[in-house]
Amino acid sequence: MGYKILIADDEAEIRNVLHLYLEIDGYEVVEAENGLEALEKIRREQPDLVILDIMMPGLDGYRVLRNIREQNNIPVIMLSAKDTDADKILGLDLGADDYITKPFGPLEAVARVNSNIRRFYSLGARGDKKMLKELTVQDLRLDLEACVLYRGGEEIELTSVEFRIMKLFMEEPGKVFTKQQLYEQGWGDEYLVSDNNIMVCISKLRAKLDKEGKEYIKTIRGLGYRMEK
Repeated sequence: MGYKILIADDEAEIRNVLHLYLEIDGYEVVEAENGLEALEKIRREQPDLVILDIMMPGLDGYRVLRNIREQNNIPVIMLSAKDTDADKILGLDLGADDYITKPFGPLEAVARVNSNIRRFYSLGARGDKKMLKELTVQDLRLDLEACVLYRGGEEIELTSVEFRIMKLFMEEPGKVFTKQQLYEQGWGDEYLVSDNNIMVCISKLRAKLDKEGKEYIKTIRGLGYRMEK
């Protein structure tokens, strides 16, 4: 069974183009033309991923996103003509997984959908859908639905960026991730120049995680960082 994608946008032309390209790529697609219809379709159709426009009549995309996050943790890609850092940060802080700025190429949108589906879901041997509920590495447990990290029985508070980076680390412990990969996962934006945000974020994560000399995130000089198995 294929994955189901909800496209919520008040522009019919954008819905039609995305619908066509996603169906060609094997997805089942449903549409909504405003925020209220989007919430109704989410409840009724239970999509696996939502492409959500910000500027919609009735409820805007931010309010729809807040409502989604009160119910579940499915991937949400924000779609907007707004291209300022403040708008992107707001969407990501509210729980969006990715951000596409209009105008965009439909192949880029399909690639973003593929990437988010691949990261969020685990495929069984026969291709059946299985939603991961939590990730565990050593004595760490990341609850993907509640977006909470535990070390043993202790809850560790994470920011939205820290959660996304921990999710990437814990999905593939032992794998080395570059600064670019961590930045694009954590901040949901293209990594263009060297940025000390990654170093600061890793430092903060280590301060929260490392205990009694135990190191969870290791620096691989000249390459990046990895989570110890």
